[in-house]
Amino acid sequence: MSKITVLKNTYLTLWIHPEKKIVHHRFNKFTHGDAFRNGMDAGLEVLKKYEATKWLSDDRQNSALPREDIEWSRTVWGPAAIKAGWKHWAIVQPRNIVGQMNIIKCIELYTKMGVNVKAFSDPDEALEWLEQQ
Repeated sequence: MSKITVLKNTYLTLWIHPEKKIVHHRFNKFTHGDAFRNGMDAGLEVLKKYEATKWLSDDRQNSALPREDIEWSRTVWGPAAIKAGWKHWAIVQPRNIVGQMNIIKCIELYTKMGVNVKAFSDPDEALEWLEQQ
């Protein structure tokens, strides 16, 4: 079994790689607010259900998140994901510079929270790295 599609909509596609314990999302366009939070919450539920410890974020189509979404991620979603067992995060960076700068801040934040984080430009390389963690 390779990957199972959990959610697919205008904003994002969410998969689980059950044997590898990897939650995997791809933003299909700029996503923020409720669409961002609902997608991340769906991923959190998959993380719990499959006892996953790894997450692959393909953010190439996304951009810089609004401050409110970053704060929600830092104070609500991130701690819940870490409590559920999240340990390793591979991020495929946004194509635009503003989004990349946003990701650098997220990497610093989540590294301080104890998550092993690495940024990539290629999703295949990101997945390969996660498989080795």
